[in-house]
Amino acid sequence: MEETAMPGYSSVVALRSGFPGERISVLPRPRVVSALEQPVTSRLLVTDCGYFPSAADHLRTRPTGCAETILILCVDGYGWCELPGGSHAVHPGHALVIPAGTPHRYGSAEDSPWTVWWMHLRGDDVGALVEANGASAQNPVVTVTDLPRAVALVEEALRGMERDDSMATLQLAAGAGWHLLALLSTAASGLSPGRPDAVQLTMEYLQQRFTQKVSVAELAEHAGLSPSHLSAIFRKAVGCGPHEYQTRLRMMKSRQLLDTTEIPVSVIARNVGYGDPLYFSRQFRSVHGMTPSEHRARAKG
Repeated sequence: MEETAMPGYSSVVALRSGFPGERISVLPRPRVVSALEQPVTSRLLVTDCGYFPSAADHLRTRPTGCAETILILCVDGYGWCELPGGSHAVHPGHALVIPAGTPHRYGSAEDSPWTVWWMHLRGDDVGALVEANGASAQNPVVTVTDLPRAVALVEEALRGMERDDSMATLQLAAGAGWHLLALLSTAASGLSPGRPDAVQLTMEYLQQRFTQKVSVAELAEHAGLSPSHLSAIFRKAVGCGPHEYQTRLRMMKSRQLLDTTEIPVSVIARNVGYGDPLYFSRQFRSVHGMTPSEHRARAKG
């Protein structure tokens, strides 16, 4: 094993001369600088990405952190990381997210080396996206609710960047990075790994019963949580409470019926769960800024 310094980083890299089957793409630093001056990629830029299968002896030490936020998906084996906030184990189905500038050390387990897909990310919006998925220097390990989909997004960015570093490719990779960070946000409910996702269960329950009157207590019982806990994690993950989410579902269905049928407004009101057409019209106007009839009369497409 050899140790070398990576250009542009205050770091030490300990690594065998590659891993069999590895894939890696690293943007030249001048290309990073120029891409960060462009409208789309200034907000999020994938600077490096790769795939390390069964990465025995994989070790990274960066005493002053990295210029980029580091995102590592573990799909097999396991690893570990040390940050100022403490030490953490990284198992399959976990994402390790290290915010830019955070001193760190991480590596693969000796007895069961991890297989990882990874990205380095820069841009004005990366910090807010990382915060949204609950990752921090104190809690860098996030449970991935849909690991195959997350891996596919890294692979999409990597496949493009292996081909070229054109602006079109970098924008494609940026989109994959955005999608991945948004996907990780679904784990921000605070549930323990292995438990059903209470937020997803609640959303599905409401989607199936959007025309019915459903209490938070009923939703909490279905999810196996207290009403206050469910309300808190639902609002954090979705951006609104369960009742407002149900209203959004009703409004979405009413727009579909207004746009695609000639059903009278009073009948649409009943179909989406409102017994009083006048109340439905007031609710619709408060959301859309116009009455259902005015919405129907607008030119579409």
